[in-house]
Amino acid sequence: MILGGGPAGCGAALELVRSGKANATLIERGAVVGGNAGSFEWAGQRLDYGSHRLHHATDPSILSDIKALLGDDLVSRERHGRIRLRGQWVHFPPQALDLLRRLDRRFALGMLRDVALGPLRRRHPAGPESFASVLLQHLGPTMCEQFYFPYARKIWGAPPEALSAIQARKRVSAATISKLVRRVIRPPGAGRFYYPRRGFGQITESFADAARGRGAELLLGWSVTSVRRAGASRSWVVVAERDGAVREIPADQVWSTIPITLLARMTDPPPPPGILEATEQIVYRAMVLVYLKLDVPRFSATDAHYFPEENVAMTRLSEPKNYSGTDEPAGSTVLCAEIPCATTDPLWSMADDAMGQLVAEDMARAGLTLPRAPSAVLTRRLAQAYPIYRRGYEGPFGELDRWSSSVPGLLVFGRQGLFAHDNTHHALFMAYAAVDCLRSDGSFDQARWDGHYRPIFATHVVED
Repeated sequence: MILGGGPAGCGAALELVRSGKANATLIERGAVVGGNAGSFEWAGQRLDYGSHRLHHATDPSILSDIKALLGDDLVSRERHGRIRLRGQWVHFPPQALDLLRRLDRRFALGMLRDVALGPLRRRHPAGPESFASVLLQHLGPTMCEQFYFPYARKIWGAPPEALSAIQARKRVSAATISKLVRRVIRPPGAGRFYYPRRGFGQITESFADAARGRGAELLLGWSVTSVRRAGASRSWVVVAERDGAVREIPADQVWSTIPITLLARMTDPPPPPGILEATEQIVYRAMVLVYLKLDVPRFSATDAHYFPEENVAMTRLSEPKNYSGTDEPAGSTVLCAEIPCATTDPLWSMADDAMGQLVAEDMARAGLTLPRAPSAVLTRRLAQAYPIYRRGYEGPFGELDRWSSSVPGLLVFGRQGLFAHDNTHHALFMAYAAVDCLRSDGSFDQARWDGHYRPIFATHVVED
């Protein structure tokens, strides 16, 4: 039984039935698969839950499978993003000539000073290790104070000093000056990404369709309410509800890709009290996605605008047409604004029209003028958009991780399951790794999982 129909869950379902190692039943509370990496239809377009790309860093065997599943629907695209830095728009990924032409002089001089003083900072790090200290040590104050620190406060809702150093190592791909330089001086072919013609969710949908075609059972629209051990045996009973109906589904093993905090709370018998207390210390950042329909063929040639300034609520504004390269529909386009928040913030429950007005005001503040008022506004809300790695989170998460690893017949993986800052290709890699650890007799090689794959998972760094 696989809990969760995101990329990790659907990838595992296909690989299980394709390998012939197990029958697979996948249960997903949504009406469609994909989760936060899914797509939906609105205003004549297929739209994603925010900005998603398939990166060239994808494992070759997984990329080969995706290409085989999508065929000509998977297109290679050149990235054309922009970051607003001290009032100037700078190309993202960085380009040497663009930086020379547009970068603010004071910012450039500050960066040069930080490079010169870098060895001194690294010899004498200041304060306890944190997101702030790691980036200050390696990048210096100019880049940190002008970009990474305000961006961090917006994305995770916490001071950079309160965030774990792991947040910097997992989330900032250019966390040193040398890496930053390598991003500017890119080899030919760098700065490209793959994208499906029918939205990013087409990747997960193709895995789900292929798994179903090979005999996997997909239960969509069912909410898991209990994951119950069947006595002292290794067997399980998964209890799910949909529209008042209740199903009890037996399973030899449960593979969970849902948030580990939810899994711990629905497991029966419940884990020790300390484990349940640990779930309260694992926190996710929510996000409101605001979609503006504009009755113009295209708003700009930019696929995504990034906003580190704290006087702008949104962190990113994307135009889906510029991801897929489509011209349809001919007379309109959609913009998607990403606004991080907490579920207790007023933003979380703000009406669609008010959110649309907020985005329009943000755009005007950043120098992006709408050609005309949006003809429609839609919002979507993600309660678990990003994990927040506060300093010390490793303790409670480690307790949860050790608990799940100690329960026979239970495996936790995926972005939500492992509370990980990962891309879709990382989640699929975990899924393939899990199936590789399943022996032909149905037993799971826990030592192989722990000793080989977990160190690989720990090296995953988010591709921006």
